Amino acid sequence: MDNKNLVINLNKPKGLTSQQAVTKVKRIFAAKKAGHAGTLDPIATGILLVCLNEATKITRFLADADKEYIARMKLGERTDTLDSEGKIIYKAPDFSVDKNLIESALERLRGNIEQIPPMYSAIKVAGKPLYTLARKGIEIERQRRSVNIYKLDITGFTPPFLEIRVLCSKGTYIRTLCDDIGTALGTGAHVVELKRTKIGDFILEDSAGFDELPHKEKSTRSIDSSLGCLKDIILTAGDFTRAINGAVITSESLPELPPDSYLRLKSPDGKLFAIGKSFALGGGSGIKIERLLHIL
Repeated sequence: MDNKNLVINLNKPKGLTSQQAVTKVKRIFAAKKAGHAGTLDPIATGILLVCLNEATKITRFLADADKEYIARMKLGERTDTLDSEGKIIYKAPDFSVDKNLIESALERLRGNIEQIPPMYSAIKVAGKPLYTLARKGIEIERQRRSVNIYKLDITGFTPPFLEIRVLCSKGTYIRTLCDDIGTALGTGAHVVELKRTKIGDFILEDSAGFDELPHKEKSTRSIDSSLGCLKDIILTAGDFTRAINGAVITSESLPELPPDSYLRLKSPDGKLFAIGKSFALGGGSGIKIERLLHIL
């Protein structure tokens, strides 16, 4: 395996920002470049995918994958950050909820739903992250976003604490989901613990802490292995030459492909060299280069 261009399945500890975690991994592997595929709040633990060197070119493809979280929330209190790091802005009077009420609330939040991103988030407006405005006490209107909640299950309930497991699409804010659960119950709620347990086929059991790097083999993957969810296409010698020069591939030798699909493009000897995107071409398919990887 290429030992420079890697994706690291890091088990991020609580208290570090995602960028601080990336910097530590970059130093451990003496990498020239590093980035991550999906932010974790400082309060959160679990999977943070750190991409090194040429692997930084695939962060957006990894970030598109579905994700799983385990969240523990406290019912009866709402905070300005929607987690335990914020200040309490609402306290419910005496309240009583049971699992049946909770299950009814969760049912309304399964499937395709719309979320309003929290003010304390890294989303940029006019080039500035929302959290910089929130820290100044400024709140602005945010557009609703459509996300999918594939699974939403109760994994523990000891009042006032509720634990849930969530399988969701990219772009889902778990803090917002927990806040919505609190609103649905009429109690308010905020996150006290959050752990990311899956990103695509990356699982927490294979992740590594800083003290296990770089020696835990299961925590490191090649670019090719990390993108196993993408169909691979082995090109002919002629198409390969055209592709590495950035040309669109329109060869009759290409199989018929669903349009707008991302693909792993491989050389005639089966080595990954680029990420392509398919498009409809007459009665067949074409491929344009999305990311050329300098790893051959």
